[in-house]
Amino acid sequence: MLDEGRAAPAWVLRWEWAWTAALAAIALAAIPLSMGYIGLNWDALNHHIYLGWTAEHPRFGQDWLAASYQSFQYPYLYWPAYRLAAAGTDGVTAGVVLAELNVLVTPALSLLAAACIPGREWFHVAMRLMSVALAFSSAVVLSMVAGTGNDLLAAIPLVWAIALSVRAVAVPGLDERALLRSAIGSAALGGIATAFKLSNGVIVVVLPLLWLWPGDAWRPRLARTVLAGLVAALAFFVAYAPWGWQVWQQTGNPFYPIADDWLAPLRALTGWHR
Repeated sequence: MLDEGRAAPAWVLRWEWAWTAALAAIALAAIPLSMGYIGLNWDALNHHIYLGWTAEHPRFGQDWLAASYQSFQYPYLYWPAYRLAAAGTDGVTAGVVLAELNVLVTPALSLLAAACIPGREWFHVAMRLMSVALAFSSAVVLSMVAGTGNDLLAAIPLVWAIALSVRAVAVPGLDERALLRSAIGSAALGGIATAFKLSNGVIVVVLPLLWLWPGDAWRPRLARTVLAGLVAALAFFVAYAPWGWQVWQQTGNPFYPIADDWLAPLRALTGWHR
């Protein structure tokens, strides 16, 4: 059993995020290597690769609903799968490449684990490592590794947004400037995550509770939260605009077919006609 009172060396703690990411990279690569192929389900064959193609070469002038209404989904996260397919990459290599992209979330998971399980002993290090392993071990995550779906990629900035906010709450003694930087970083990543996948917005809208939490006086806490909210909206606009503008030009709705009736007054105001 681990000695709960034995401290880990300083270099282990300093580089804990790095060797945790290295272990995650090995574990994720092992999945497609052990399978010997990449999973190509109905979605992959019917719209994932097509959307990646659209990301590189917009096809609104050639196709109409080629992938049904999924033709209008934010396509840029599907580009890696399309590029691997177009290059004739074998299934194992493609699976490893797509799986390894998920390692980008590991430092954020380490931040969350450190916020929830602080401590310098080997026991705490092991518990944090197990926490990161559990984050990758759910059936939902494992079913998407070595596949072509983009749900995990779209969630990476969202996990980072949550990690930065939770760390600001968990670390005592941060001054207002540090809290503001954390809230703004969290907000920007939350806005980007929502642009990547609109359903992420359901979680992003509760992040202000974390931005508002740390600190003493109410006035700087409210100001920080309002500013972070504006940053989140701006980040969403910047990340979504390249695709949203193309969809608006085609349909008069940057989120088509979502909320299409709600945007009818805007189309009428701008004189846009289908």
